Amino acid sequence: MSKALKLLGRLNLKTIIFNLKYFPLKTAIKLPVLISGNIYLYKTNGRVILNGPIRTGMVQIGYGKVAVTDFKRSRGVWEVNGDVEFKGRAFIMHGCKINVSKNAQLIIGDDFHMSTECAIVVEKRIEIGNESGISWESLVMDTDFHHIADENGVVFNHPKEIIIGDKVWVGCRCTILKGSVIPSGSIIAANSLVTKKLVGDSCIFGGNPMRVLKENITWWY
Repeated sequence: MSKALKLLGRLNLKTIIFNLKYFPLKTAIKLPVLISGNIYLYKTNGRVILNGPIRTGMVQIGYGKVAVTDFKRSRGVWEVNGDVEFKGRAFIMHGCKINVSKNAQLIIGDDFHMSTECAIVVEKRIEIGNESGISWESLVMDTDFHHIADENGVVFNHPKEIIIGDKVWVGCRCTILKGSVIPSGSIIAANSLVTKKLVGDSCIFGGNPMRVLKENITWWY
């Protein structure tokens, strides 16, 4: 089956609604974003910005299968009140949740892949570089949600932006919290917790506390 026929097979009402909601008609009719039927379009506010050549299916949300999840019963959620920018191709698999608050920014680089049952929660700003990927059941979140105040009643746990560099692979079941910076070329080992700026390009980071496990690495899909 040709690529064009495969993309046509993914056409549904949610895809049409999404594209007409976010883009001018000239762009929307090209169907640059394909939305699976198992995605719950809870809030479609804010903006979706496409940076790069517009083509059908450049962004696909809710497709693909991984054996660790239930494809038939799992669903993803799109809850967006802020800005989501795609700088090129993006493939976000089934069961993923994307939550972007008002005035917040989610910036996703070209050739991005996110596996099943992941969540991205943005209260301020999260930026992901080109050719990066996030494995299944991982969480990226730049906020604590609940406010915490000191003895003087001053809130001190404000959201802090997260930056993930180019060609970064985040292993399964990782948690990346506010203020995290992950250098380009890095791998974050499975089940890791990142809470700070990591130092060292092309390294494997992991352990508790987080440390460099291996230097001068390369990886590919």
